[in-house]
Amino acid sequence: MKTTGNTVFISGGSAGIGLAIAKKLSAAGNKIIINGRDETRLQNALKELDHAIAIQGDLSIAADRIRIAENLKVNHPEVNIIINNAGAAFMNDLSDSKNNAADKAYQEMNTNYISVIDFTALTLPLLLQQAEAAIVNVSSIAVFRSNKYLPTYSASKSALHSYTQGLRDTFSENNNLHIYELYPPLVNTDFSAEIGGANGISPSEVADELFVALEKNQFEVPVGDTKKIHELIVPITENVPH
Repeated sequence: MKTTGNTVFISGGSAGIGLAIAKKLSAAGNKIIINGRDETRLQNALKELDHAIAIQGDLSIAADRIRIAENLKVNHPEVNIIINNAGAAFMNDLSDSKNNAADKAYQEMNTNYISVIDFTALTLPLLLQQAEAAIVNVSSIAVFRSNKYLPTYSASKSALHSYTQGLRDTFSENNNLHIYELYPPLVNTDFSAEIGGANGISPSEVADELFVALEKNQFEVPVGDTKKIHELIVPITENVPH
């Protein structure tokens, strides 16, 4: 995959991993379109980027997904990379009957999984018109093992992981569309502050790994500690009939 001269849409691009990826790809000579829910944060992020614009909207809402996809089709028909990075995560104590565990899980599943499927379906016709295109789904180290702090978040990312595998298989004979999965470990962002994100790696490290993977057409992109787990598990799962 070429790493310059692309037009890249990044959901959740106003902070954290999304902004780090935007900075990396912008510096390499790509046009960047960042998306987020908060217009003020988007405008602040644009100050840190070259060749970038913002489209405000909440991709967990169906009407916003349709509006944003139509905006891309009409105003940015050259878009050839979609990075599905926006996410939701909650500390979810399953032992607490007053915790509203199902409500939290619904929000996570809607944002991290259902919304990605729908937005991908909405933008696929545009991507398939390009000479070279890519979809990057940002999952997590949590797809390989859940824990008591983020059980439903892990489940939503595991669902995204399975969907990404199926999407890759669906387009395995299309040499112009590449399907990537990016697996960050704990990353030091505001998003992960509640679960000890200060002990995580920097967002720029995630962005650097993705950039190298794009250059190499490396569709599985484990980062940091995820590499150790990925090396053990993926060779086994790849041998499972599919």
